[in-house]
Amino acid sequence: MTDPIRDNFWTRIIGIVSFVLCCAIAFLLLGPRPAGVAGSLDVSALPLVNASINLVTTGLLLLGFYYIKQRNFEAHKRTMLTAFASSTAFLVTYVIYHWFKAGPTPYTGDIPGVFYTILISHIILAAIILPLALFTLYRGWTDNRPAHRKIARITLPLWLYVSVTGVLIYLMLY
Repeated sequence: MTDPIRDNFWTRIIGIVSFVLCCAIAFLLLGPRPAGVAGSLDVSALPLVNASINLVTTGLLLLGFYYIKQRNFEAHKRTMLTAFASSTAFLVTYVIYHWFKAGPTPYTGDIPGVFYTILISHIILAAIILPLALFTLYRGWTDNRPAHRKIARITLPLWLYVSVTGVLIYLMLY
C-alpha cells in the first residue's frame, strides 16, 4: 500500500534534487571558471572512459530488462541499482572532463545534421532522464510495482537512448 504523505515528500525531494543537479551541471559546463582551470589537468582519457561507462550502462539496462522479463525481481533490482550507479559515475567523470578541458570538441565529420540532431536530443533527454530514473527507482524501492512498471516503460527506452547516443557521440567526435 502506498503512503501519500511519504510519496509527496519523495516527489518533492526528487524534483528539488533533479532541478538543482541540472542547474549545477549547466553552470559548471557553461558558467565562468576560475582563471587557469581550463587545461590545468589532463583529462584527455575521460571521453573514452565516459563512452565505456555509457556502454556498460547500456548493457546493465538490457540485463535488467532481461531479468524482469524472467520475473527475477532481486536480480533486476540489483542490476538496475548498478545501472544507476554507473550513470552516476558517468555524470561525475563528465563534469570533471568539461570543467578541466579547454573548449568544446569540434565536430569535423561529414554529417553535421545527423550529429547535432543526436547531440541535441541526447542533451535534452539526459536532463529528463535524471528525474525519471529517480522516480522509477523510488517506485521500485518502495515495491509499488504498478507505478514502477508504468514509469519504467517510459524511463527504460529513454535511458537506453541516452546511453547509446552517448557512445555514438563519442564515436563521431573521436
